[in-house]
Amino acid sequence: MSNITIVGGGVSGLFSAYYLQQAGHKVAIIEQGNFSDGCSFGNAGMIVPSHIVPLAQPGMISKGLRWMLKSTSPFYVKPRLSWDLMRWGMLFWKHSTEEHVQRSIPVLRDMSLLSKQLFQELAATNEVDFGWHERGLLMLYKNADTEHEMAEEAAIANKAGIVAEVLDGRQVQHLEPDVKVDVRGGVYYPGDAHITPNLLIKNLVGYLRARGVAFHENQEVTDFEKNEKKITAVLTRTGKFEAEELVIAAGAWSPVLSEKLGISLPLQGGKGYSFMLKNTINNIHVPAIMLEARATATPMGNDLRFAGTLEVAGTDLSINMNRVRGIVQGINNYYPEIEVQLPEKEKVWSGLRPCSPDGIPYVGRVEHFDNLTLATGHGMMGISLGPATGKLVSEIVTHEPTSMNMQPFAPLRFS
Repeated sequence: MSNITIVGGGVSGLFSAYYLQQAGHKVAIIEQGNFSDGCSFGNAGMIVPSHIVPLAQPGMISKGLRWMLKSTSPFYVKPRLSWDLMRWGMLFWKHSTEEHVQRSIPVLRDMSLLSKQLFQELAATNEVDFGWHERGLLMLYKNADTEHEMAEEAAIANKAGIVAEVLDGRQVQHLEPDVKVDVRGGVYYPGDAHITPNLLIKNLVGYLRARGVAFHENQEVTDFEKNEKKITAVLTRTGKFEAEELVIAAGAWSPVLSEKLGISLPLQGGKGYSFMLKNTINNIHVPAIMLEARATATPMGNDLRFAGTLEVAGTDLSINMNRVRGIVQGINNYYPEIEVQLPEKEKVWSGLRPCSPDGIPYVGRVEHFDNLTLATGHGMMGISLGPATGKLVSEIVTHEPTSMNMQPFAPLRFS
């Protein structure tokens, strides 16, 4: 049995702890905040095997440049003098090719399907309640250009073994008997699912605490102690934590920590916003992505969570209400009978998705050290890929055969 220290209490860190604890190890988690927030907490909650095309894809640069000119647009890069941002941007541009998309599809598909299977297994235990529902996902569109794009994506998905059904507006409405949906059509992915993220975090933390996992909250990591190729301790502002094995799963803050170990990790925080419509009488049944608005809607019990935008802003968590206004305007265009007002600023949640420049997560050993594993860079699919990430981290740390080929996830692939 090893003493394993995990830096980062988001979904990747928690699922790493879950599978490592199951394997019989003593686990401690160090978190700079507390376990009632973080990027995993206000997530849209979508489990998306349908998302097999990486963010780095042909046409994404030109789309992003157009969106940047509008204050309510779904994509924005905060201008700043930053070598890290410029390097990330160049790598993103380099990987926005059809060849990269084709290489990435089986990687993202297999990781997503593994994660869904693990979610199903966890739900079947009845030990951790997280609001598991398998109702699929609707990709909704209002214009002909988006319809053409989505027909192509549906064909790609079906070719890759992910079932995608192209629906007209009447067929979409049939899936939502309680709510009017004003769309030209949509693509339905019946194999997708959704959860309630804050319920997952709360109950997974409780489950792990009860099984001896140590949680150290409000601990800002300042440095690491090293002995040649081994990291021996994590230093924080208030203490020192020994480490036989170290896992860094700190989301958008992972590059700050890896830099202290001499490791350059191209990664940018993609800020997103969400807010909840409480006690929705006529709620939607199937989670949806409103494509032109780049916003999402997810039913969570009697509530309805809306989320959206991708604002590349480093580790800035400030809330830009113009971005939130764009989400609200989009919702009213798709669901005209759902009354959604611009929420008060203090009721808007913001979180940072850790975005790698090629859209593939960083999961694996780092050759600089004998006992360091990284797990970050999941972009907008952190919740969706959480269980698979935790399972892979456990297999890596315990030197077991991994459930997937780990080469595409190599943390130093851009070095």
